[in-house]
Amino acid sequence: MATFVMLGKYSPEALTQISAERTEKFVKTITDLGGTVRGMYATLGNVDLVLVVDLPGVEQAAKASVLVSKDTGIHFSTHPAIAVKDFDQLMG
Repeated sequence: MATFVMLGKYSPEALTQISAERTEKFVKTITDLGGTVRGMYATLGNVDLVLVVDLPGVEQAAKASVLVSKDTGIHFSTHPAIAVKDFDQLMG
């Protein structure tokens, strides 16, 4: 499993559709792709949402990003993430 950080920005339409059901649908999309949701955060500033997910690979991450954007109207940029201790070891 690989970890990905999904940064989301609401469209005006997406703001009107905020709901627990939409959040549950996001979690189902991730699990249907073989992944798990590690954390979901609403934030202030240039990014509205920070989602941390584990997925089998980059193909599933790309599919998740596109599917969720299509379903919700939220623009996502999705980034692979490496734990700092693992990164330090990799670079060491």
